[in-house]
Amino acid sequence: MTTDVWLPFEAHEIEGLPAAADAGLNYRYWDGGPDFPADPADCAFYVVPYMKGTEVAVRPLSAMTSVRVVQTLTAGIDHVEPGIPFLSSGVRLCNARGVHETSTAELALTLVLASLRGLPRFVEGQRQEQWHAGFYPALADKSVLIVGYGSIGSAIEDRLAPFDCARVARVARSARATERGPVHPLVELPSLLPDADVVILSTPLTEATRGLAGADFLGRMKDGALLVNVARGPVVDTKALLAELESGRITAALDVTDPEPLPAGHPLWHAPGVLISPHVGGSSSAFLPRAKRLLADQLNRYAAGRSLSNVVLTTGS
Repeated sequence: MTTDVWLPFEAHEIEGLPAAADAGLNYRYWDGGPDFPADPADCAFYVVPYMKGTEVAVRPLSAMTSVRVVQTLTAGIDHVEPGIPFLSSGVRLCNARGVHETSTAELALTLVLASLRGLPRFVEGQRQEQWHAGFYPALADKSVLIVGYGSIGSAIEDRLAPFDCARVARVARSARATERGPVHPLVELPSLLPDADVVILSTPLTEATRGLAGADFLGRMKDGALLVNVARGPVVDTKALLAELESGRITAALDVTDPEPLPAGHPLWHAPGVLISPHVGGSSSAFLPRAKRLLADQLNRYAAGRSLSNVVLTTGS
């Protein structure tokens, strides 16, 4: 008897997968197309297509009566959560911890530096043949606050280390100690915001973080501070952010927005002091090799009956 595994890559493209015949696995390719590759009821291990949205992610779940593992290729799982009620008890939901840290942290630093050093103005100046000389803020001597200090938040701090920041403060759901210093609990966030020159959001989207950066949060940021969002768009209240941007009190660099994709004509496109990238934190050349290594490791573990990595929840427990 074979077990179906749905993959968003062709199996021959993933080095190190367990041999299908030896492991009793049948690899099926599905990257979110309109037709399923086989009967979803026969799928035991489902790898969710990458960046195809909630509708695609959850479409087969109600028919996957035999599924035992749902593996995302994202750090967040918010796009599959609507499908969790369809799953039977004991299904393990795994995220892609270890895949996106490098790329997302790199983009976070890019957005910080580009915003502080005036790159959007320089690009526009080049287009208009204008020379915008002058003094611009540096990252050196700035106070940085990382909100969401998981593996991505830690990777962001790794990349801040050479830039002579005055200090880096860390916030997560609960307090803990690290080699670099304390991680503050979320309840202490209001007292930390007024001291930060740069606030970087790298938190998962949960009910606790939806709208976290609302009017009160943004109002506590110091004048001239920079907000960077590499988390999820709904972590920020767009209406409240627009009010702050239009006043000129703070600036922002956003890899994610709410709504997303940002539609033509939306006021956020032309708000003063904002730099927008189109949700490309994880979508870089760093993604594929790390994603394929994760899948090879997970499927070898699965075939051997060993514990899986990155299990974020088990249904019914």
